[in-house]
Amino acid sequence: MGEGTEQALIRAVELGKSFRSGDSDLVVFAGLNLEVARGERLAVIGESGAGKSTLLHLLGGLDRPSNGTIYFGNNDIARFSERELAEFRNREIGFVWQNHSLLPEFTAQENVMMPLLIRGIARAEGLPIALERLHEVGLGNRASHRAGELSGGEQQRVALARALAARPSLLLADEPTGNLDHGTGEMIMDLLEELHRSHHLTSIYVTHNIKFAERGDRILEMERGFLVPAAIGRGEKGNLYV
Repeated sequence: MGEGTEQALIRAVELGKSFRSGDSDLVVFAGLNLEVARGERLAVIGESGAGKSTLLHLLGGLDRPSNGTIYFGNNDIARFSERELAEFRNREIGFVWQNHSLLPEFTAQENVMMPLLIRGIARAEGLPIALERLHEVGLGNRASHRAGELSGGEQQRVALARALAARPSLLLADEPTGNLDHGTGEMIMDLLEELHRSHHLTSIYVTHNIKFAERGDRILEMERGFLVPAAIGRGEKGNLYV
Protein backbone atom coordinates (compact mmCIF):
# COMPACT_ATOMS: atom_id res chain seq x y z
CA MET A 1 0.00 0.00 0.00
CA GLY A 2 3.00 2.25 0.21
CA GLU A 3 3.13 5.23 2.52
CA GLY A 4 -0.53 6.13 2.15
CA THR A 5 -1.88 9.65 1.78
CA GLU A 6 -1.56 12.59 4.12
CA GLN A 7 -5.38 12.62 4.38
CA ALA A 8 -5.56 9.07 5.76
CA LEU A 9 -6.42 8.77 9.43
CA ILE A 10 -6.00 5.01 9.68
CA ARG A 11 -4.24 2.46 7.46
CA ALA A 12 -3.95 -1.28 7.70
CA VAL A 13 -1.03 -2.76 5.76
CA GLU A 14 -0.82 -6.50 5.01
CA LEU A 15 -2.96 -7.15 8.09
CA GLY A 16 -3.45 -10.70 9.25
CA LYS A 17 -5.32 -12.31 12.12
CA SER A 18 -5.52 -15.97 13.07
CA PHE A 19 -6.66 -17.89 16.13
CA ARG A 20 -5.47 -21.23 17.45
CA SER A 21 -8.16 -23.88 16.99
CA GLY A 22 -7.13 -27.31 18.23
CA ASP A 23 -3.97 -28.34 16.43
CA SER A 24 -4.26 -25.78 13.67
CA ASP A 25 -4.63 -22.05 13.09
CA LEU A 26 -7.94 -20.57 11.98
CA VAL A 27 -7.08 -17.73 9.60
CA VAL A 28 -9.65 -14.92 9.67
CA PHE A 29 -7.82 -12.86 7.06
CA ALA A 30 -4.30 -12.35 5.76
CA GLY A 31 -2.72 -9.64 3.64
CA LEU A 32 -5.62 -7.27 4.19
CA ASN A 33 -5.08 -3.61 3.24
CA LEU A 34 -7.30 -0.68 4.11
CA GLU A 35 -6.99 3.08 4.05
CA VAL A 36 -9.63 5.37 5.56
CA ALA A 37 -9.49 9.09 4.86
CA ARG A 38 -9.99 11.69 7.56
CA GLY A 39 -13.64 12.62 7.72
CA GLU A 40 -14.78 9.56 5.75
CA ARG A 41 -17.83 7.45 6.60
CA LEU A 42 -16.99 3.87 5.68
CA ALA A 43 -19.49 1.00 5.87
CA VAL A 44 -18.26 -2.60 6.02
CA ILE A 45 -20.70 -5.37 5.13
CA GLY A 46 -20.36 -9.12 4.71
CA GLU A 47 -21.65 -12.46 5.87
CA SER A 48 -21.61 -13.40 9.55
CA GLY A 49 -18.24 -14.81 10.54
CA ALA A 50 -16.41 -13.09 7.69
CA GLY A 51 -14.17 -11.14 10.10
CA LYS A 52 -15.81 -7.72 10.16
CA SER A 53 -15.92 -7.42 13.95
CA THR A 54 -12.39 -8.80 14.23
CA LEU A 55 -11.19 -6.06 11.91
CA LEU A 56 -12.96 -3.41 13.99
CA HIS A 57 -11.34 -4.73 17.18
CA LEU A 58 -7.90 -4.52 15.57
CA LEU A 59 -8.41 -1.00 14.22
CA GLY A 60 -9.60 0.15 17.64
CA GLY A 61 -6.66 -1.35 19.51
CA LEU A 62 -8.81 -3.88 21.38
CA ASP A 63 -6.81 -6.76 19.91
CA ARG A 64 -3.44 -7.17 18.22
CA PRO A 65 -2.89 -8.46 14.69
CA SER A 66 -1.05 -11.73 14.08
CA ASN A 67 0.94 -9.85 11.46
CA GLY A 68 0.88 -6.62 9.53
CA THR A 69 0.73 -3.02 10.63
CA ILE A 70 -1.96 -0.54 11.66
CA TYR A 71 -1.09 3.12 11.34
CA PHE A 72 -3.13 5.78 13.10
CA GLY A 73 -1.76 8.92 11.51
CA ASN A 74 1.97 8.24 11.62
CA ASN A 75 1.85 5.96 14.66
CA ASP A 76 2.09 2.17 14.39
CA ILE A 77 -0.41 1.15 17.08
CA ALA A 78 0.53 -2.53 16.74
CA ARG A 79 3.79 -1.61 18.50
CA PHE A 80 2.11 0.15 21.42
CA SER A 81 2.42 -1.28 24.91
CA GLU A 82 -0.79 -2.29 26.69
CA ARG A 83 -0.77 0.99 28.60
CA GLU A 84 -0.19 3.00 25.42
CA LEU A 85 -3.02 1.12 23.71
CA ALA A 86 -5.39 1.87 26.59
CA GLU A 87 -4.49 5.57 26.46
CA PHE A 88 -4.86 5.56 22.68
CA ARG A 89 -8.34 4.03 22.85
CA ASN A 90 -9.48 6.49 25.50
CA ARG A 91 -8.09 9.49 23.64
CA GLU A 92 -8.84 8.71 20.00
CA ILE A 93 -11.55 6.03 19.66
CA GLY A 94 -15.27 6.02 20.34
CA PHE A 95 -16.94 2.60 20.33
CA VAL A 96 -20.62 1.77 19.77
CA TRP A 97 -21.67 -1.88 19.95
CA GLN A 98 -24.86 -3.76 19.17
CA ASN A 99 -25.10 -4.40 22.91
CA HIS A 100 -24.90 -0.99 24.57
CA SER A 101 -22.97 -2.37 27.62
CA LEU A 102 -24.19 0.32 29.99
CA LEU A 103 -23.73 -0.10 33.73
CA PRO A 104 -27.32 -0.55 35.01
CA GLU A 105 -26.64 0.72 38.54
CA PHE A 106 -25.41 4.09 37.27
CA THR A 107 -27.38 6.97 35.78
CA ALA A 108 -27.22 7.91 32.11
CA GLN A 109 -25.02 10.88 32.98
CA GLU A 110 -22.64 8.73 35.03
CA ASN A 111 -22.39 6.16 32.23
CA VAL A 112 -21.51 8.86 29.70
CA MET A 113 -18.91 10.27 32.07
CA MET A 114 -16.99 6.96 32.48
CA PRO A 115 -14.39 7.56 29.71
CA LEU A 116 -13.61 10.95 31.24
CA LEU A 117 -13.10 9.49 34.72
CA ILE A 118 -10.80 6.84 33.24
CA ARG A 119 -8.78 9.65 31.67
CA GLY A 120 -8.41 11.24 35.10
CA ILE A 121 -10.86 14.10 34.69
CA ALA A 122 -12.50 15.11 37.95
CA ARG A 123 -16.15 14.21 38.45
CA ALA A 124 -17.13 17.86 38.86
CA GLU A 125 -15.58 18.61 35.45
CA GLY A 126 -16.92 15.49 33.77
CA LEU A 127 -20.58 15.85 34.78
CA PRO A 128 -21.36 18.94 32.64
CA ILE A 129 -19.52 17.41 29.67
CA ALA A 130 -21.61 14.25 29.99
CA LEU A 131 -24.79 16.31 30.24
CA GLU A 132 -23.84 18.21 27.07
CA ARG A 133 -23.40 14.93 25.18
CA LEU A 134 -26.77 13.69 26.43
CA HIS A 135 -28.39 16.87 25.16
CA GLU A 136 -26.79 16.21 21.77
CA VAL A 137 -28.57 12.85 21.53
CA GLY A 138 -31.86 14.25 22.86
CA LEU A 139 -31.65 12.79 26.36
CA GLY A 140 -30.78 15.76 28.53
CA ASN A 141 -34.03 15.25 30.45
CA ARG A 142 -33.13 11.61 31.19
CA ALA A 143 -29.68 12.28 32.64
CA SER A 144 -30.60 11.24 36.19
CA HIS A 145 -32.37 8.02 35.16
CA ARG A 146 -30.55 4.75 35.73
CA ALA A 147 -29.65 2.83 32.58
CA GLY A 148 -32.10 0.04 33.42
CA GLU A 149 -34.97 2.54 33.45
CA LEU A 150 -34.41 3.54 29.82
CA SER A 151 -35.83 1.99 26.65
CA GLY A 152 -33.58 0.12 24.23
CA GLY A 153 -33.37 3.10 21.90
CA GLU A 154 -32.60 5.45 24.77
CA GLN A 155 -29.87 3.11 26.03
CA GLN A 156 -28.25 3.07 22.60
CA ARG A 157 -28.36 6.88 22.50
CA VAL A 158 -26.63 6.94 25.90
CA ALA A 159 -24.01 4.57 24.49
CA LEU A 160 -23.49 6.94 21.57
CA ALA A 161 -23.13 9.90 23.93
CA ARG A 162 -20.60 7.90 25.96
CA ALA A 163 -18.62 7.08 22.80
CA LEU A 164 -18.28 10.80 22.08
CA ALA A 165 -17.69 11.99 25.65
CA ALA A 166 -13.92 12.21 25.30
CA ARG A 167 -14.02 13.87 21.85
CA PRO A 168 -12.52 10.98 19.82
CA SER A 169 -11.38 11.39 16.24
CA LEU A 170 -12.48 7.91 15.12
CA LEU A 171 -15.89 6.30 15.74
CA LEU A 172 -16.15 2.52 15.37
CA ALA A 173 -19.68 1.10 15.35
CA ASP A 174 -20.46 -2.63 15.22
CA GLU A 175 -24.10 -3.30 14.24
CA PRO A 176 -25.31 -0.22 16.19
CA THR A 177 -28.91 -0.73 15.02
CA GLY A 178 -28.91 -4.54 15.21
CA ASN A 179 -31.06 -4.86 18.34
CA LEU A 180 -33.49 -2.05 17.51
CA ASP A 181 -36.83 -1.90 15.74
CA HIS A 182 -37.01 -0.21 12.35
CA GLY A 183 -38.10 3.24 13.53
CA THR A 184 -35.63 3.40 16.40
CA GLY A 185 -32.86 2.15 14.12
CA GLU A 186 -33.61 4.95 11.65
CA MET A 187 -33.34 7.48 14.49
CA ILE A 188 -29.94 6.09 15.51
CA MET A 189 -28.76 6.27 11.88
CA ASP A 190 -29.82 9.91 11.70
CA LEU A 191 -27.99 10.65 14.95
CA LEU A 192 -24.80 8.93 13.80
CA GLU A 193 -24.87 10.93 10.58
CA GLU A 194 -25.49 14.23 12.39
CA LEU A 195 -22.82 13.61 15.05
CA HIS A 196 -20.30 12.50 12.43
CA ARG A 197 -20.55 15.99 10.95
CA SER A 198 -20.79 18.02 14.14
CA HIS A 199 -17.87 16.21 15.83
CA HIS A 200 -15.73 16.12 12.66
CA LEU A 201 -15.36 12.36 12.97
CA THR A 202 -13.96 9.61 10.84
CA SER A 203 -16.45 6.74 11.11
CA ILE A 204 -16.34 3.03 10.31
CA TYR A 205 -19.59 1.08 10.59
CA VAL A 206 -20.03 -2.69 10.45
CA THR A 207 -23.61 -3.41 9.48
CA HIS A 208 -26.01 -5.84 7.79
CA ASN A 209 -28.44 -2.98 7.16
CA ILE A 210 -28.05 -1.88 3.55
CA LYS A 211 -30.05 1.32 4.08
CA PHE A 212 -27.54 2.25 6.78
CA ALA A 213 -24.55 1.24 4.65
CA GLU A 214 -25.78 3.32 1.72
CA ARG A 215 -25.59 6.47 3.83
CA GLY A 216 -21.81 6.20 3.94
CA ASP A 217 -19.22 7.62 1.56
CA ARG A 218 -17.99 4.14 0.65
CA ILE A 219 -19.10 0.54 1.14
CA LEU A 220 -16.63 -2.33 1.35
CA GLU A 221 -17.52 -6.01 1.61
CA MET A 222 -15.52 -8.52 3.63
CA GLU A 223 -15.27 -11.51 1.32
CA ARG A 224 -13.01 -14.52 1.78
CA GLY A 225 -10.60 -12.51 3.91
CA PHE A 226 -10.39 -9.46 1.68
CA LEU A 227 -12.12 -6.09 1.53
CA VAL A 228 -13.61 -5.40 -1.88
CA PRO A 229 -15.92 -2.67 -3.21
CA ALA A 230 -19.45 -3.82 -2.45
CA ALA A 231 -21.94 -4.73 -5.14
CA ILE A 232 -25.17 -4.46 -3.22
CA GLY A 233 -28.84 -4.63 -4.04
CA ARG A 234 -32.20 -5.25 -2.50
CA GLY A 235 -33.04 -8.93 -2.23
CA GLU A 236 -36.13 -10.74 -1.03
CA LYS A 237 -35.27 -9.68 2.53
CA GLY A 238 -35.49 -5.99 1.74
CA ASN A 239 -32.85 -3.87 3.42
CA LEU A 240 -30.88 -6.80 4.84
CA TYR A 241 -27.61 -7.85 3.31
CA VAL A 242 -28.19 -11.28 1.77
